[in-house]
Amino acid sequence: MTEQQIARPGVAWPAVRPEVVAEVVAGLSARLQKRLDGAAAKLADRPVRRSGDEWRIEVDEETALVLHAPGGVVRGQADVRCGCLLAPACVHRAAAVTVCPLADSEADTAPEADPYTGPGPAADLEREPEDGAPLTPAAAPAAPAAPAAVTAPDTADAGSGSPLTPAEQGAARHLHRAAAAVLAAGVSGAGAVLQAELLRAAHRARLAGLHRPAAVAVAVVTGVRAARSGEPDHRLAALVAGLRELLDLTTALTAGHGDPAVLRGTARQAYHEAGGLRLYGLFAEPVLTATHAGVLTWAVDATGRLSTVAEVMPHADPTAAAPQAVGAGNRAVRLGDALLSHREFTRAGLAVQGATRSATGRLGAGSSVRAVRAAGAAWTAEPVAGLWAVPPAVQVERALAAEALPFDARPAGSDLLFLDVTLLGAAPYGPGEPARLLADCAGLVVALRAAHDHPGLAHRGNLALLATAPGLRLRVIGRLERAERPELRLLAVGAPPAGPEPGEPALALPADRAARVNLGLERLQTADLTPTASTTAGAAAVVPGTEALAAAPAAPVVPDGPAAPVHLLGRRVAQAVTGGRQGLALGAGTADTGRAELRAAGLTTAAALLDALRAAAADHPRDVFGRIVADDHAAFTTAWLAAACYGEELASALCAGGWQRQDQVKAGS
Repeated sequence: MTEQQIARPGVAWPAVRPEVVAEVVAGLSARLQKRLDGAAAKLADRPVRRSGDEWRIEVDEETALVLHAPGGVVRGQADVRCGCLLAPACVHRAAAVTVCPLADSEADTAPEADPYTGPGPAADLEREPEDGAPLTPAAAPAAPAAPAAVTAPDTADAGSGSPLTPAEQGAARHLHRAAAAVLAAGVSGAGAVLQAELLRAAHRARLAGLHRPAAVAVAVVTGVRAARSGEPDHRLAALVAGLRELLDLTTALTAGHGDPAVLRGTARQAYHEAGGLRLYGLFAEPVLTATHAGVLTWAVDATGRLSTVAEVMPHADPTAAAPQAVGAGNRAVRLGDALLSHREFTRAGLAVQGATRSATGRLGAGSSVRAVRAAGAAWTAEPVAGLWAVPPAVQVERALAAEALPFDARPAGSDLLFLDVTLLGAAPYGPGEPARLLADCAGLVVALRAAHDHPGLAHRGNLALLATAPGLRLRVIGRLERAERPELRLLAVGAPPAGPEPGEPALALPADRAARVNLGLERLQTADLTPTASTTAGAAAVVPGTEALAAAPAAPVVPDGPAAPVHLLGRRVAQAVTGGRQGLALGAGTADTGRAELRAAGLTTAAALLDALRAAAADHPRDVFGRIVADDHAAFTTAWLAAACYGEELASALCAGGWQRQDQVKAGS
């Protein structure tokens, strides 16, 4: 792009390497560091003008900032130039790198590759090293056909389990202290200076070979920035999870617990020769983040193992992101010379020679790969049907076990569930909750949710239409939602193995859809459901653009029974992240009430952890005059990490228990 163009603030800014942020902010005087947050807020409102590889920001009538960013990434301090008299030690340069989004330190070394931050809390990046194809989200989960085989990938290049060196120990301790300072300050107090210190510690860890904690630290800073600026894609749960993982990793590293190779992680995903593969398309889902959009397509090979291939690219305008994601479904699959789109691949197959595949299931698109179009397989035929043969409770156990693994060690598809369900209609799923689409899965009531809430995607509209067809039997693919009661985020639906009984609603899809629908990319129509009295009445309330489920027929079954008050502990854990140590110490009265409720529910350990967290937050060291003095927040960090990890384990146990009640339902029937 050679012509100049003006873009809205926050859209046209180039990415910047984390170490550049740390170096530039460290060059400020203490006085200017205090002004940095205010200067960054003002600079973010200034228009940005781009010409080729240079971004120009007019600070005022006499001063301009120039960011040199080949490939859209600022890679060094010298690439940030300011025309003021205090440069290079001016607040303008530091404000600019604070406003810029963070680039991935490992991935941006190759200018031709597009960085991608996936939807996960601490999004890991993958690269096919042979041709620099766009980065795609590392897909999770264990192969459904072999639920017990959830194992970590080969990490020989990560140190082969050798003990940590003194340099690694020092880097881990530095990273732990920096993360503890961010936690103690909270989102409200973690300004640009604390963020830069965490990025400096992350850079030191990466240079020492601690790639996994370094990547998580960068993701935490990205989450803190999103929270402070009120970005719409900010999720507090993701930030809490990122801080918990970072502190857990650095604690294990400094204490010498766990496998050092797994704790270190790897710089990039390794691709291994897979030889000849016969792939059968399964489904595709749109990928939509604040900076990237595209499609992720899933396939299964003859052994039942899941693989992924993606088409994800950056977007400059959030309003165009959803159309870009949907349109990516019509782009050609990047595997050899295969002439079929991602949408077509979900209903067809590929014969691949010279295939490469990562441990997480991503297929490589190197120049040696050859692929030709082949016949697909119905969801009711092998090898695809085997995915539905695993009992739901076992699938849930596999998904929860995979969550405990590093993100880049989770086999593809371990968070996916393959279920046969009968729709019940829309009803509240618990006391005081809004209506949700409920379904019966072998006697167990499951809440079906939209996989993505963006109105530009088809998920919500399709869910609303399905809610008008109680009695409809479906074969579904969804992503497990960890909750006390069974919940599933729907990704695709298809026809069940057996046809409908007389009078039952059924899918009546055109032949080219192969009896399946990608719910995020394709919109169901009323004509796609064979009409019954209930579907006809319910469909009248569903018009294009309407996602509400309240008008749909009510489900006859609603789960009862009080839920365990796990949220009382989780709320305080999240409050510490938002308000910091001081904010948590001020809520002592509320904590006392929560502790009593937890004990009344039999969660005595949760009550003790909540009490310890509050006490650690309020226990500030003081000098002889009673004034609070600074400390390293070690006790508070330990108490918070214990509460956060316990909450995770408890949530997983309750989720597994909710799905295991299916066996009790069967036994009593």
